[in-house]
Amino acid sequence: MPYIKASSRSRLDKPLEVLSGLVDSRGDLNYCITALVSAQVKAVGYAAIEQAIGVLECAKLEFYRRVAAPYEDRKCQENGDVYFAEDIVQTVTGDDPRLNKATGVAP
Repeated sequence: MPYIKASSRSRLDKPLEVLSGLVDSRGDLNYCITALVSAQVKAVGYAAIEQAIGVLECAKLEFYRRVAAPYEDRKCQENGDVYFAEDIVQTVTGDDPRLNKATGVAP
């Protein structure tokens, strides 16, 4: 979760601003992310690997939720929906009569 206390943000924001100014490509960004994650892994083992991947996955999901999803929603409104298959839309909205109303699962 990126929503850390203001005191931690103030300690990290300036170095991140400097680093961000040095990143010129996706490769640079990938390198920086890799270096930061690798520096936090003290001993390679399943728990450390799982923890590092969890941090990356959560950061990815939060970026998608806050940035990509609203962008895609706007483009859907501008250009029209592509999910026209009635059964898909009904399933997503919960209006599919095949769904068990108690569990939300299709038989």
